[in-house]
Amino acid sequence: MTLPPAVQHPQMEEPGRAGGLLDVFRRRYLLSLIVRKEVQIRYRGSVLGWLWSYVKPLVQFVVFYLAIGVFLGMNDRVEYFPIYLLAGNTVVTFFNEAFSNGTRSLVDNSALIKKIYLPREMFPVSSMLIAAVNTLPQIAVLIVISLFFGWLPSLAHIAAVLLALAIVAMLATGLGLLFGAINVTFRDAQSFVEIITMCAVWASPVMYQWEMVAQKVPEWLFVLYRLNPLTPAIELFHYGIWYPLDPAGGQLLPGLWTFAGIAAAVSFGFMVIGQIVFRRLEGRFAQDL
Repeated sequence: MTLPPAVQHPQMEEPGRAGGLLDVFRRRYLLSLIVRKEVQIRYRGSVLGWLWSYVKPLVQFVVFYLAIGVFLGMNDRVEYFPIYLLAGNTVVTFFNEAFSNGTRSLVDNSALIKKIYLPREMFPVSSMLIAAVNTLPQIAVLIVISLFFGWLPSLAHIAAVLLALAIVAMLATGLGLLFGAINVTFRDAQSFVEIITMCAVWASPVMYQWEMVAQKVPEWLFVLYRLNPLTPAIELFHYGIWYPLDPAGGQLLPGLWTFAGIAAAVSFGFMVIGQIVFRRLEGRFAQDL
Protein backbone atom coordinates (compact mmCIF):
# COMPACT_ATOMS: atom_id res chain seq x y z
CA MET A 1 0.00 0.00 0.00
CA THR A 2 1.33 3.45 -0.93
CA LEU A 3 1.53 5.93 1.93
CA PRO A 4 -0.15 9.33 1.57
CA PRO A 5 2.14 12.15 0.41
CA ALA A 6 1.96 13.85 3.83
CA VAL A 7 3.41 10.75 5.49
CA GLN A 8 6.19 10.48 2.90
CA HIS A 9 7.25 14.13 3.31
CA PRO A 10 11.05 14.07 3.92
CA GLN A 11 10.96 17.05 6.30
CA MET A 12 8.69 15.40 8.85
CA GLU A 13 10.45 14.57 12.11
CA GLU A 14 9.62 12.67 15.27
CA PRO A 15 7.93 15.07 17.76
CA GLY A 16 10.24 16.37 20.49
CA ARG A 17 13.38 15.25 18.69
CA ALA A 18 16.15 17.74 19.55
CA GLY A 19 18.66 19.10 17.05
CA GLY A 20 21.15 20.40 19.61
CA LEU A 21 22.76 23.81 19.25
CA LEU A 22 21.67 23.99 15.60
CA ASP A 23 18.09 23.85 16.82
CA VAL A 24 18.75 26.89 19.01
CA PHE A 25 19.90 29.00 16.08
CA ARG A 26 17.01 27.80 13.93
CA ARG A 27 14.81 29.38 16.59
CA ARG A 28 16.73 32.65 16.76
CA TYR A 29 13.57 34.67 17.29
CA LEU A 30 12.68 32.74 20.45
CA LEU A 31 16.29 33.08 21.62
CA SER A 32 16.15 36.84 21.10
CA LEU A 33 12.90 37.04 23.12
CA ILE A 34 14.50 35.23 26.07
CA VAL A 35 17.58 37.46 25.97
CA ARG A 36 15.48 40.63 25.65
CA LYS A 37 13.24 39.60 28.56
CA GLU A 38 16.16 38.87 30.89
CA VAL A 39 17.97 42.08 30.00
CA GLN A 40 14.84 44.14 30.65
CA ILE A 41 14.21 42.38 33.98
CA ARG A 42 17.74 43.23 35.15
CA TYR A 43 16.91 46.91 35.68
CA ARG A 44 13.14 46.71 36.17
CA GLY A 45 12.04 49.24 38.78
CA SER A 46 15.37 51.05 38.63
CA VAL A 47 15.39 54.85 38.23
CA LEU A 48 18.70 55.00 36.38
CA GLY A 49 18.12 51.75 34.48
CA TRP A 50 20.86 51.06 31.91
CA LEU A 51 22.96 53.92 33.28
CA TRP A 52 24.01 51.58 36.08
CA SER A 53 25.83 49.50 33.48
CA TYR A 54 28.08 52.49 32.80
CA VAL A 55 28.32 53.79 36.37
CA LYS A 56 29.66 50.51 37.81
CA PRO A 57 32.72 50.26 35.49
CA LEU A 58 33.53 53.93 36.16
CA VAL A 59 33.38 53.34 39.91
CA GLN A 60 35.51 50.21 39.44
CA PHE A 61 38.12 52.27 37.57
CA VAL A 62 38.28 54.87 40.37
CA VAL A 63 38.52 52.16 43.05
CA PHE A 64 41.25 50.31 41.14
CA TYR A 65 43.16 53.55 40.60
CA LEU A 66 43.05 54.60 44.25
CA ALA A 67 43.00 51.36 46.26
CA ILE A 68 45.35 49.22 44.19
CA GLY A 69 47.12 51.77 42.02
CA VAL A 70 47.90 54.51 44.57
CA PHE A 71 47.69 52.87 48.00
CA LEU A 72 49.35 49.57 46.98
CA GLY A 73 51.71 51.29 44.55
CA MET A 74 50.79 49.35 41.40
CA ASN A 75 50.58 52.57 39.35
CA ASP A 76 54.35 52.93 39.84
CA ARG A 77 55.05 49.33 38.82
CA VAL A 78 52.67 48.98 35.87
CA GLU A 79 51.93 51.94 33.63
CA TYR A 80 48.20 52.53 33.07
CA PHE A 81 47.55 49.82 35.68
CA PRO A 82 43.84 50.69 36.22
CA ILE A 83 43.22 50.15 32.49
CA TYR A 84 45.23 46.92 32.58
CA LEU A 85 43.22 45.69 35.56
CA LEU A 86 39.83 46.79 34.20
CA ALA A 87 40.55 45.12 30.83
CA GLY A 88 41.36 41.78 32.45
CA ASN A 89 38.45 42.08 34.84
CA THR A 90 36.07 42.68 31.92
CA VAL A 91 36.99 39.33 30.36
CA VAL A 92 36.75 37.43 33.65
CA THR A 93 33.42 39.08 34.53
CA PHE A 94 32.00 38.04 31.15
CA PHE A 95 33.19 34.45 31.65
CA ASN A 96 32.02 34.16 35.27
CA GLU A 97 28.55 35.58 34.59
CA ALA A 98 27.98 33.45 31.49
CA PHE A 99 29.32 30.27 33.12
CA SER A 100 27.51 30.70 36.46
CA ASN A 101 24.16 31.66 34.92
CA GLY A 102 24.48 28.93 32.29
CA THR A 103 24.96 26.34 35.04
CA ARG A 104 21.81 27.53 36.86
CA SER A 105 19.75 28.21 33.72
CA LEU A 106 18.01 24.82 33.48
CA VAL A 107 17.06 24.71 37.16
CA ASP A 108 15.90 28.34 37.08
CA ASN A 109 13.65 27.59 34.08
CA SER A 110 12.38 24.23 35.34
CA ALA A 111 8.72 25.29 35.15
CA LEU A 112 9.04 26.14 31.47
CA ILE A 113 11.02 22.97 30.66
CA LYS A 114 8.36 20.74 32.24
CA LYS A 115 5.46 22.42 30.45
CA ILE A 116 6.48 22.83 26.79
CA TYR A 117 9.07 21.54 24.36
CA LEU A 118 11.85 23.81 23.16
CA PRO A 119 15.57 23.20 22.68
CA ARG A 120 16.93 23.01 26.23
CA GLU A 121 20.32 24.24 25.01
CA MET A 122 18.63 27.58 24.51
CA PHE A 123 18.95 28.39 28.21
CA PRO A 124 22.76 28.09 28.57
CA VAL A 125 23.20 29.86 25.20
CA SER A 126 20.88 32.69 26.22
CA SER A 127 22.80 33.03 29.51
CA MET A 128 26.00 33.59 27.52
CA LEU A 129 24.32 36.16 25.26
CA ILE A 130 22.82 37.99 28.24
CA ALA A 131 26.27 38.14 29.85
CA ALA A 132 27.66 39.49 26.57
CA VAL A 133 25.01 42.23 26.47
CA ASN A 134 25.78 43.14 30.09
CA THR A 135 29.51 43.28 29.29
CA LEU A 136 29.15 45.70 26.36
CA PRO A 137 28.72 48.83 28.55
CA GLN A 138 31.85 47.89 30.49
CA ILE A 139 33.78 47.54 27.24
CA ALA A 140 32.41 50.90 26.08
CA VAL A 141 33.53 52.60 29.30
CA LEU A 142 36.95 50.95 29.03
CA ILE A 143 37.37 52.19 25.45
CA VAL A 144 36.34 55.75 26.35
CA ILE A 145 38.84 55.83 29.23
CA SER A 146 41.55 54.38 26.98
CA LEU A 147 40.82 57.00 24.30
CA PHE A 148 41.36 59.68 26.92
CA PHE A 149 44.86 58.28 27.49
CA GLY A 150 45.66 58.13 23.76
CA TRP A 151 44.38 54.72 22.64
CA LEU A 152 44.94 54.33 18.88
CA PRO A 153 44.28 50.69 17.94
CA SER A 154 45.20 48.98 14.68
CA LEU A 155 43.13 46.30 12.95
CA ALA A 156 45.27 43.68 14.70
CA HIS A 157 44.36 45.15 18.10
CA ILE A 158 40.65 45.16 17.30
CA ALA A 159 40.87 41.60 15.93
CA ALA A 160 42.56 40.50 19.17
CA VAL A 161 39.71 41.93 21.26
CA LEU A 162 37.10 40.16 19.12
CA LEU A 163 39.02 36.88 19.24
CA ALA A 164 39.28 37.12 23.02
CA LEU A 165 35.52 37.60 23.35
CA ALA A 166 34.86 34.71 20.94
CA ILE A 167 37.10 32.37 22.97
CA VAL A 168 35.36 33.28 26.22
CA ALA A 169 31.91 32.97 24.63
CA MET A 170 32.63 29.45 23.35
CA LEU A 171 34.28 28.38 26.61
CA ALA A 172 31.45 29.69 28.80
CA THR A 173 28.79 28.15 26.54
CA GLY A 174 30.48 24.75 26.50
CA LEU A 175 31.01 24.71 30.26
CA GLY A 176 27.47 26.03 30.78
CA LEU A 177 26.06 23.13 28.75
CA LEU A 178 28.23 20.61 30.61
CA PHE A 179 27.69 21.78 34.17
CA GLY A 180 24.12 22.93 33.51
CA ALA A 181 23.15 19.39 32.49
CA ILE A 182 24.97 17.86 35.48
CA ASN A 183 23.45 20.42 37.85
CA VAL A 184 19.93 19.22 37.07
CA THR A 185 20.67 15.91 38.83
CA PHE A 186 23.56 16.84 41.11
CA ARG A 187 23.16 20.33 42.57
CA ASP A 188 26.71 20.09 43.93
CA ALA A 189 27.82 21.17 40.44
CA GLN A 190 26.68 24.70 41.20
CA SER A 191 28.97 24.92 44.25
CA PHE A 192 31.85 23.50 42.21
CA VAL A 193 31.29 26.19 39.58
CA GLU A 194 31.41 28.88 42.26
CA ILE A 195 34.89 27.66 43.22
CA ILE A 196 36.00 27.72 39.57
CA THR A 197 34.77 31.28 39.03
CA MET A 198 36.38 32.41 42.28
CA CYS A 199 39.74 31.00 41.14
CA ALA A 200 39.41 32.35 37.59
CA VAL A 201 40.53 35.84 38.65
CA TRP A 202 43.77 34.50 40.15
CA ALA A 203 44.49 31.76 37.59
CA SER A 204 44.93 34.38 34.84
CA PRO A 205 46.87 37.68 34.54
CA VAL A 206 44.17 40.03 35.84
CA MET A 207 45.48 41.35 39.16
CA TYR A 208 49.11 40.81 38.18
CA GLN A 209 51.29 40.47 35.05
CA TRP A 210 52.25 37.16 33.49
CA GLU A 211 55.96 37.97 34.01
CA MET A 212 55.48 37.41 37.76
CA VAL A 213 54.37 33.84 37.07
CA ALA A 214 57.19 33.18 34.60
CA GLN A 215 59.78 34.25 37.19
CA LYS A 216 58.39 32.08 40.01
CA VAL A 217 57.40 28.74 38.44
CA PRO A 218 59.16 26.02 36.39
CA GLU A 219 58.85 26.19 32.59
CA TRP A 220 56.45 23.24 32.39
CA LEU A 221 54.10 24.89 34.88
CA PHE A 222 54.26 28.15 32.92
CA VAL A 223 53.20 26.20 29.82
CA LEU A 224 50.19 24.84 31.73
CA TYR A 225 49.42 28.37 32.86
CA ARG A 226 49.30 29.53 29.24
CA LEU A 227 47.17 26.52 28.25
CA ASN A 228 44.40 27.85 30.48
CA PRO A 229 42.08 29.34 27.79
CA LEU A 230 41.41 32.41 29.93
CA THR A 231 45.10 33.36 30.04
CA PRO A 232 45.56 33.99 26.27
CA ALA A 233 42.03 35.44 26.08
CA ILE A 234 42.87 38.04 28.73
CA GLU A 235 46.26 38.75 27.15
CA LEU A 236 44.56 39.23 23.76
CA PHE A 237 42.30 41.77 25.44
CA HIS A 238 45.34 43.45 26.99
CA TYR A 239 46.99 43.47 23.57
CA GLY A 240 43.96 45.20 22.08
CA ILE A 241 43.28 47.72 24.87
CA TRP A 242 46.41 48.19 26.99
CA TYR A 243 49.30 47.70 24.55
CA PRO A 244 48.25 50.47 22.10
CA LEU A 245 48.87 52.90 24.99
CA ASP A 246 52.57 51.91 24.68
CA PRO A 247 53.09 51.12 28.38
CA ALA A 248 56.67 51.06 29.64
CA GLY A 249 57.94 47.51 30.00
CA GLY A 250 54.87 45.93 28.45
CA GLN A 251 55.67 42.56 26.86
CA LEU A 252 53.52 40.12 24.91
CA LEU A 253 52.84 36.74 26.44
CA PRO A 254 55.35 34.31 24.84
CA GLY A 255 53.61 32.41 22.04
CA LEU A 256 50.46 34.50 22.46
CA TRP A 257 48.96 33.75 19.05
CA THR A 258 49.83 30.06 19.25
CA PHE A 259 48.23 29.70 22.67
CA ALA A 260 45.28 31.80 21.49
CA GLY A 261 44.71 29.26 18.71
CA ILE A 262 44.95 26.43 21.24
CA ALA A 263 42.51 28.27 23.52
CA ALA A 264 40.03 28.63 20.65
CA ALA A 265 40.34 24.90 19.85
CA VAL A 266 39.97 23.91 23.54
CA SER A 267 36.93 26.19 23.94
CA PHE A 268 35.31 24.69 20.85
CA GLY A 269 36.14 21.23 22.23
CA PHE A 270 34.32 22.08 25.45
CA MET A 271 31.28 23.07 23.35
CA VAL A 272 31.34 19.65 21.66
CA ILE A 273 31.82 17.79 24.97
CA GLY A 274 29.16 19.92 26.64
CA GLN A 275 26.70 19.20 23.84
CA ILE A 276 27.38 15.43 24.00
CA VAL A 277 26.89 15.27 27.77
CA PHE A 278 23.84 17.53 27.52
CA ARG A 279 22.21 15.24 24.93
CA ARG A 280 22.90 12.13 27.03
CA LEU A 281 21.35 13.64 30.17
CA GLU A 282 18.54 15.59 28.53
CA GLY A 283 16.03 12.72 28.77
CA ARG A 284 16.11 12.96 32.58
CA PHE A 285 15.62 16.73 32.86
CA ALA A 286 11.84 16.77 33.29
CA GLN A 287 11.98 13.93 35.83
CA ASP A 288 14.87 15.34 37.90
CA LEU A 289 13.55 18.91 37.87
